[in-house]
Amino acid sequence: MAGWWLVFAQFALIALLLWPSSTLHFSIAGAILLGLALLLGIWTLTHNRPGNFNIHPHPKVRGRLIKSGPYEYVRHPMYVALLIFAAALCFLYRDAWKLPVWLLLAVVLWIKSKVEERALRARYADYAGYAQRVRRFIPRWF
Repeated sequence: MAGWWLVFAQFALIALLLWPSSTLHFSIAGAILLGLALLLGIWTLTHNRPGNFNIHPHPKVRGRLIKSGPYEYVRHPMYVALLIFAAALCFLYRDAWKLPVWLLLAVVLWIKSKVEERALRARYADYAGYAQRVRRFIPRWF
């Protein structure tokens, strides 16, 4: 049940960040972040097809563990792509209230990743070793 609340919070926070409370402003940083988010999201989807991943933080019954592509560098590349996309929105809208929303989204995704990893460890025997080698969100750091 907690997983659905996390999914709801994630989508609600993304919707808030997309809310056009001001005019879009061109920003080199925002454009670069938007491009990086799109590239990482597409790269992730080429390695973990939509039939395998789940928006709910529990693996699908017939799912398989993916450790190639972006998953060689971070355990949750789609969450990273979402955070980069959300950061781009902060730069492009320039609304001060969006930064705390971004931080809250980061906390929700961190909690969601903890719940997901508990389920992945229970489902896949080799997940614990993978988690020791590969960082959660930032390669070689976090």
